[in-house]
Amino acid sequence: MQAGIFAMPYATSSDGVRLHYDEVGHGTPILFAHEFAADGASWEPQMRYFSRGHRCIAYSARGYTPSDIPNDDNAYGWESFRDDALAMLDHLQIRAAHFVGLSMGAYSSLQAALKAPERVLSLTLAGAGSGFEAARLQGFRDQCIADADRFAREGGATLAQLAGMTPGRIPFLVKDPRGFQEFFDALARHDANGSAFTMRNFQGGRPPLSDFAAQLKKLTTPTLIIVGDEDDACIESSLFLKQHIAASGLAMFPKTGHVLNHEEPALFNDTVGRFLALVEAGRWSPRDPRSVRA
Repeated sequence: MQAGIFAMPYATSSDGVRLHYDEVGHGTPILFAHEFAADGASWEPQMRYFSRGHRCIAYSARGYTPSDIPNDDNAYGWESFRDDALAMLDHLQIRAAHFVGLSMGAYSSLQAALKAPERVLSLTLAGAGSGFEAARLQGFRDQCIADADRFAREGGATLAQLAGMTPGRIPFLVKDPRGFQEFFDALARHDANGSAFTMRNFQGGRPPLSDFAAQLKKLTTPTLIIVGDEDDACIESSLFLKQHIAASGLAMFPKTGHVLNHEEPALFNDTVGRFLALVEAGRWSPRDPRSVRA
């Protein structure tokens, strides 16, 4: 077959940024949104599994090749990442989809549901909320700025070391060294400038989830929250989400850190698959108020 005969698929954001995506399968759509230290390709274990019964789309966020890398700090605000997820649906002429997000992608997915709940059939929020704790928030933001400056100055090797060896990723290294090495090597190939823009502006500038408490109380979207019991930075925020989203359930994976879909792909796929089946059957309801402790 002639090389290059098929063009790479792109959607275009509202501000003209091209977003690369992969698509496979048929059925009710699922949109996968990746974490900071990954890209659209990181959802491959889920694309292969869920495409047996769903139309699956995984895209790379702005700042992550082969998507565009705008050379402008203003292009990397959290609102742009939220709107990019909705732009994917517009490009593919999808009225509504299940959203599955990890970390940064979970934040963007949640914000999409708050802005346009009619477009979101369900939410899977995995490893959401780093930087949530009020006492740690300023330190988190300061670290994001410092790391971004080093990414831009020193390149991919520093990016992989700083973003790939955080405490929440060590369980992945311990339980699956080969899988972790693949993850680490892929991270080192990321565009360091795109990662710097994202770390400085999205990660370092997004409001904490606690700022959205009132909106979360009104959210009726069926929601699955997943967190690893060794992902210390996301446990409190996951409990916060459970307490504020009425139609939510919380799953905690044992001996697991931040990279949930790669650390425990079978458990992740099974947990999300059961959730989607209940949502599509109309059996994932808001919490019965009688179960709430007075």
